[in-house]
Amino acid sequence: MKKEFLLVAASFFLMSVTLITGVYAIENDDGKKGITISKIETDLTGDGNIESLYLKGVPYKDDENFLRSIYMDIETKEGNKIHIPLESGNKAALKLIDINGDGIKEVLTNVYIEGNNGTINSYLYSLKDGVQTELTIPDPIEMESHFENGYKAKLTIKPTGKTYSFDLRERKKYYKKLGLYYNGKLNEPTELKVNSFSTLKPTRTSTGLMGLKGIQKITGIANGDTIAYVVSSWSYRDGNWTLVDTIVRTADDKK
Repeated sequence: MKKEFLLVAASFFLMSVTLITGVYAIENDDGKKGITISKIETDLTGDGNIESLYLKGVPYKDDENFLRSIYMDIETKEGNKIHIPLESGNKAALKLIDINGDGIKEVLTNVYIEGNNGTINSYLYSLKDGVQTELTIPDPIEMESHFENGYKAKLTIKPTGKTYSFDLRERKKYYKKLGLYYNGKLNEPTELKVNSFSTLKPTRTSTGLMGLKGIQKITGIANGDTIAYVVSSWSYRDGNWTLVDTIVRTADDKK
């Protein structure tokens, strides 16, 4: 690999043979050099024929670590083409998953906004019967969180009502230096930052069905001040997402 902004993701839990190839250069109609991030050949429409799915991007001229244009192209055996534009970002990856149990794989695409540790924009598309349909994705979990006296923090997950406490005394010197605490007491009420999904990928949930797993990072007074990770599992039925379960992990035991 010449450029590390490229991420090629393998398909997940596939029931048929799928071919994925890596990154190679392409030439766009406007003459600007672009790249094919990944190519997948599989049946996406349910007609028994193999379609070709391309995930492509065009880097900025002066910053090859950022893709100013990201899109998917699908070509059918009959020569029909589907073009799906996505938002710009640092990198992109796609995976396949039969999210609704109809026996036809949908396409999950993640566009990374700030690299691997940043947030993502996610897209889920069905191409059943050759028709492009954008499906919804789960919304990030709503949470309430704040620092407390005694170098502690508290996090409440709204959908479940569960509350978690964190002992942050190991960061005492750091917080005192930045003026967050004085003699163990907060100088002013301060909330934690609840980030959007940094990961959203296929998983088999505790229900035994395929779904999605998301990870949200909870940070303190800076992006590097990681307090916890909230891992959520979701199932999709009848056009709606249902939260299956949540797991809260500290920065030290993220898996």
